[in-house]
Amino acid sequence: MNKKWINSAIATAMTFGLLGLQSPIAVAAEGDFDLTIMHTNDTHANLDAVAKRAGLIKSIRAEETNSLLLDAGDVFSGTLYFNEFNGQADLELMNYMGYDAMTFGNHEFDLGDAEEGHKSLSEFVKGAEFPFVSSNVDFSADPFFEGLQNDTYEANYENGQVYNGIVKDFNGEKVGIFGLTTEETVTISSPVDVTFEDYIASAEAAVAAFEAQGINKIIAISHIGYDDSAEVDNDLLLAENVEGIDVIVGGHSHSKLTEAKIANNFDAPTIIVQAGQYGENLGKLDVTFDVNGEVTSQFGELLPVEDLVADEEAAALLQPYTDQIEERKMESTGVSTDVFLDGSRGLWGVRAGETNLGNLITDGMLATAQKIDPDTVIAIQNGGGIRGSIEPGDITYGEVLTVMPFGNSLGILNLKGSEILAALEHSLKEFPKENGGFLHMSGMSVAFDGTAEVGSRVLDVYVGEEPLELDKMYKVAANTFTAKGGDGYTMFATAYAEGRLSEPGNIDYEMFIDYMKSLDKVEPMVEERIFAVIPFEDVAYESWYFDYVQDLFYQGLINGTSETTFEPKSNLTRAQAVSLIVRGLGLETEEKSPFTDISGYDATTQAEIDAAYAAEIVFGIEGKFMPGSKVTRAQFALMLSRAFNAVSEEPYVNESESTYTDLGNYNEETKYAIQMLNELEIAQGENGKFMPLNYASRAHASKMISNFLSYME
Repeated sequence: MNKKWINSAIATAMTFGLLGLQSPIAVAAEGDFDLTIMHTNDTHANLDAVAKRAGLIKSIRAEETNSLLLDAGDVFSGTLYFNEFNGQADLELMNYMGYDAMTFGNHEFDLGDAEEGHKSLSEFVKGAEFPFVSSNVDFSADPFFEGLQNDTYEANYENGQVYNGIVKDFNGEKVGIFGLTTEETVTISSPVDVTFEDYIASAEAAVAAFEAQGINKIIAISHIGYDDSAEVDNDLLLAENVEGIDVIVGGHSHSKLTEAKIANNFDAPTIIVQAGQYGENLGKLDVTFDVNGEVTSQFGELLPVEDLVADEEAAALLQPYTDQIEERKMESTGVSTDVFLDGSRGLWGVRAGETNLGNLITDGMLATAQKIDPDTVIAIQNGGGIRGSIEPGDITYGEVLTVMPFGNSLGILNLKGSEILAALEHSLKEFPKENGGFLHMSGMSVAFDGTAEVGSRVLDVYVGEEPLELDKMYKVAANTFTAKGGDGYTMFATAYAEGRLSEPGNIDYEMFIDYMKSLDKVEPMVEERIFAVIPFEDVAYESWYFDYVQDLFYQGLINGTSETTFEPKSNLTRAQAVSLIVRGLGLETEEKSPFTDISGYDATTQAEIDAAYAAEIVFGIEGKFMPGSKVTRAQFALMLSRAFNAVSEEPYVNESESTYTDLGNYNEETKYAIQMLNELEIAQGENGKFMPLNYASRAHASKMISNFLSYME
């Protein structure tokens, strides 16, 4: 299959001065130094596949003369392995795999405001058979870290200690490694007495310190995010502002960089890599330095571990932990759910939309808070604190603790209506992008325009059945992380500082379980508590296609026929159909299609048709594409099935033959395509007929594309 298109994410990266293509590995010149960097990040206590990772690491080390194994933080928090063992299970396996260095992620500080503070983190550090690098984190005020932090860049380092940076020596070739942690940790975790310094200044100091030692090969292990919030910190800005960093091994944004990115902001390039999340991949970067320490060649890739063979010794080390976790997971809460409880990510997931699980959690918080203080009328929950979904059926403790792993406690704020409005604007500031501070709510509803200027997005707010009054005081339940200003809620931090927070201390997962036990049935719904408006006056909220049009509008994939009209019943053209598919999948190509009848279209549409041709989604007839022709349901189904198989590792195999009675004259590929969409619930017929000759309306196309992209996620 001819796959010659370029993912649009690379094109986006190029606007930051990046070329996201691989450089071939050149034959080493005399004096060159080859290094293989293996890397992980944001594993979040996901250990089920760690023995497979261990086996892969062993095999790579057996092949490579010079190698490093680095972790960019957030080993803590996320599964029962952490809830039960506070990082010790992860640590035993990391020691076995032979990590060379790690930096701290923000979640390493999640336990800071617990009764024992950072004791677990300090024990994690002390037990490590590798050093930690952290050039912008100051532990000096935390008693648990007394004697652990060293304000040096050290060649003679010791394991179980924290350094600004370390020097690794490969037979005389010296490599400097330093660490950075996002300054956002103060607002998104619980560092308490631990403080964070400016990442740019810290990185500049690190480079200067290494260069003063004659070291010209420098690696930053960063937990600041690849393209995370630019007003705080990210790897793109680090590469843009600090000269002398050769490689950035990143974390925090969970970015799955399938190819290394190259920043060319200075005379010598900076290579940026990141391995995704949850230990799903081992990142591998082969890099060549010349005698001056400049990168002359690189090849970065992500190696999935799911289908690999587990290392037997690593599996044996993990087994006692797994046995204990499995026992815990199996314990029932005594509650079952009739519906899927949605804690998913992405647009309309827990960090960018209302979900039934968010509603259920906040309903439980409000019910608990009202027993303590009957004047409580609102409950809010940050989406970043909802870490998973729950399948229908019996609900176990394991499932609940996976959804809510932080053990947050209940607080009740006394807020002015104006502060609530400001909080809602803050919650919606990143929409439609994900935001860990996105607020789910009970007792309150909000309508907003997600395209409006940040700070002016909220249109209507109701508390119960009454409009929010800006001068009125309201009691609001929240977890204490959010209530004390976490995720940047400065208005809550002010209320906390002014003594307007009470802390009854009820634990989140216990409230959740108790509330579910009080219900006759657990079947929460999405109730438009958080409602994103669209500008099209001819797309009624009650219409069957509203949700699909809304979805594609906020994905930036569709526009109206005017600022206020969508014309849902109008027929879709072949050019419009291709544009929707190509935009949705982010396909591009540098090649031109052979079509002679598309020159009258704008450059963007021509490029989209070219990309569809390169991906073998469309072929045309005798050199013509017929872009203005109406597209039938059968033709659109064929385009979607080809697109599905073009970007999938393996073609979809239908479970059965089509049962539609009106496909007799169609070829086998078209029948296959229609049955595929039927099985995947992307498009269905009616009364045993698919109606393949009917033209696809803009409304029907919106449904098919929305369902298609949802499945592809």
